[in-house]
Amino acid sequence: MHFGEPVGDERFFALVRRAFDRGIRTFMTADVYGCGEADTLLGQALAGIPRDQYCLIGMAGHDFYTGKREGAKGFPRFTDPRLRGPEQYEDYLRMAVEKSLERCAGQKFDLLLLHNPDSIGYSSEAVWKALSAVKEAGLTDRLGIAPGPANGFTLDILQCFEKFGALIDWAMIILNPLEPWPGHLCLPAAEKHGVDIITRVVDYGGLFHDDVKPGHRFGPQDHRTFRPAGWVEAGNEKIEQMRAVAAKHGLTMLQLASLWNLARPMVKSVVPTLIQELGGRPIEEKVDELAALPEITLSHEEMESIHSIGDNTGCMALKGGNPQHAGDPLPDRWAVNEELAQIASRWNISPEHDLVPSHA
Repeated sequence: MHFGEPVGDERFFALVRRAFDRGIRTFMTADVYGCGEADTLLGQALAGIPRDQYCLIGMAGHDFYTGKREGAKGFPRFTDPRLRGPEQYEDYLRMAVEKSLERCAGQKFDLLLLHNPDSIGYSSEAVWKALSAVKEAGLTDRLGIAPGPANGFTLDILQCFEKFGALIDWAMIILNPLEPWPGHLCLPAAEKHGVDIITRVVDYGGLFHDDVKPGHRFGPQDHRTFRPAGWVEAGNEKIEQMRAVAAKHGLTMLQLASLWNLARPMVKSVVPTLIQELGGRPIEEKVDELAALPEITLSHEEMESIHSIGDNTGCMALKGGNPQHAGDPLPDRWAVNEELAQIASRWNISPEHDLVPSHA
């Protein structure tokens, strides 16, 4: 994503060790990041630490082995019919997970997430049968799903929980005080089906790290330049309204955002993006800040106040099953079919009202 400044391999290794020394025990990678390079770097960084002292999360779903990169869209999902049929899903996933583990210098993942699935990944029994086979082969202890990369997929996550909840231990969604929507719509279903939640982008593009201010300079390839104009200014204005709650509890803004997420029963893990900003705070400070997250429970009134300040309902066009989509399915967006419509009804969601843009 080219966020901020590159830290270099040696500094990255030191950051991982610093995180471990300060009590962070979960490390996550995705096989498609750098076409395997992220796996390799993380494996090197964790070398020498006893495997039973940390949790390793892997993600697989994009086929960069036989698929060809399609510009900004990235590599196709392994379920792309142009690449293979359902009868080959298990062979592909087993190969991909074994190669990812080899790069990570590990024997198994504690959790394997299906990464950025298309509509097939959310709904196909063949996909989840293949994932179950990977687990039965001893390559992971747990299974889960990681929608993305953009925000949305609400009805698809609900569909996946309803159809395959017995196999799903964890799901990763976008959630933070400036983006409660649409992630919060999935939480009741997660609780019903016993699915624990990892929340990513807790930092809201770096703003909760408190060193991305109005006028901030982003690099020419920084992915955040694709956000709407004025997002930094608008976000900082809302953060200022939340600062009194943080001060009351002696929290940094990142810690406040993390605790706001973790106050929800099914949210068990937070994954902010740790960024060395151009001219910003040392990334080492951000690691320390996350590792020092205190055990504080925000009150119901504080939770509601923060939600009200940051409410982003209707602020963007969502990915996944979308009532505004027409035509053939795309890898990250498709129409709301009858099954998704029925799921929406069961969870008191009106797609035409709750899942469409209502303001800029």
